[in-house]
Amino acid sequence: MTEIKNKGWTVVSAGLAINLALGVLYAWSVFKGAIKASIEKGGPDAFQWDIASINDPYAICCLAFAFSMILAGKCQDKIGPARTALIGGLLVGAGFMLMAFSSSYLSWVLGFGVLAGSGFGFGYSAATPPALKWFSPSKTGLIAGIVVGGFGIAPVYIAPLASYLIGEFGIPSTMMFLGIGFTVVVCGLSFLLTNPPQGFVPVEPADPGPVAKLNASKPAVNASVSEMLRNYKFYVLWVTFFIGSGAGLMVIGSVAGLAKHSMGPMAFVAVAIMAVGNAGGRVVAGVLSDKIGRRATLFIMLSFQALMMFLAMVVINSGSAVLLVLLASFIGFNYGSNLCLFPSFSKDYWGTKNYGLNYGVLFTAWGVGGFVMGKVSEMIKAQPGGLGKSFMLSGILLVAGAAMTIFLAELKPAVDNEEEPSQWKEFWAEFMLGAKVFVGYEQAQVRVPRKMM
Repeated sequence: MTEIKNKGWTVVSAGLAINLALGVLYAWSVFKGAIKASIEKGGPDAFQWDIASINDPYAICCLAFAFSMILAGKCQDKIGPARTALIGGLLVGAGFMLMAFSSSYLSWVLGFGVLAGSGFGFGYSAATPPALKWFSPSKTGLIAGIVVGGFGIAPVYIAPLASYLIGEFGIPSTMMFLGIGFTVVVCGLSFLLTNPPQGFVPVEPADPGPVAKLNASKPAVNASVSEMLRNYKFYVLWVTFFIGSGAGLMVIGSVAGLAKHSMGPMAFVAVAIMAVGNAGGRVVAGVLSDKIGRRATLFIMLSFQALMMFLAMVVINSGSAVLLVLLASFIGFNYGSNLCLFPSFSKDYWGTKNYGLNYGVLFTAWGVGGFVMGKVSEMIKAQPGGLGKSFMLSGILLVAGAAMTIFLAELKPAVDNEEEPSQWKEFWAEFMLGAKVFVGYEQAQVRVPRKMM
């Protein structure tokens, strides 16, 4: 039998590089600042937008990104990751070229919001699934963190690059340069995204760790999307993803504006440093979740993010550039952890066969969270003292999200002589175990089949 060459790290590298290009989404605050300056300056070539609608392309982009993940996930499962990523690269390029030739509000909503947003979804959905399939379950968190980390760290180079290009060549030419560059990179690297051949079995380390052992002890699962939607854990994950992503996106989309008060033209530095935190959170949370479990890691990250939101107004009012950069990096770190933990949850709970579609449906929480939290935040900030209220609301929601992780306690399904538990019985059993672990009453344990006792 011919030995199958392991292309795992090649696929991981290609997925990382594709996400480095697609991460231009997180540089929106740089584009937003340039558009706002153009509106305020006026003139025949200026952007003729209502200042209140300046964030709409970003909000629409988040929605298009999220909901295109459903179709993209289905494509990834059916036609493979390479073709799916190729479609994503072409859509992003088309969107940026549209913005290059028109400064109208509608062109930017269609270009950045619909076309680029959908392209982000197709490219992003194609990068992680094939990478995970080349590695053992013990590395799920690590591999997911590395691949999606590219999306998070992209503003480190895109923010200063976009600021320089806009200053030298203007907004239209900048969109053209970025559009051509991203299309070439994403489409070129898409051909390296390949699934392992049938029969490939990844090498398992001698000590895979407690999370991998727990998952290995469970019956093999390859759930369909309808089966996933009948599992209450999907709804717990959806709500916590909505909260965690919405709170992070609310800050990421406005960080450059907040930083301008204390950092002036160097505000893009805050965007870049937040991106470092964003990428770091994805890798650190992935490694940590492989060691201590997804649920415990998610609880820690949501709780830490809540603390950052409660401290935000104190930091902003202090006017300290150093504290603002630290706040931005920590918020980015916690936000980034979501983009690693939830794809790992999806693989653990529902398997790899329909992973693209299943995670695509779960990922809608990211887009809805960004859209709703962004809109609500803008409405609240329009009121006196609204900025503080928006951070307070986010903090309260994050505390609620952290509390909800109690419903994600790991329990092995009953087998043999035990009757298969209903979803509600399993829900109650996991709630009670989670409550005991939460207060330190006992350690989480896996139930042992009766014939083994």
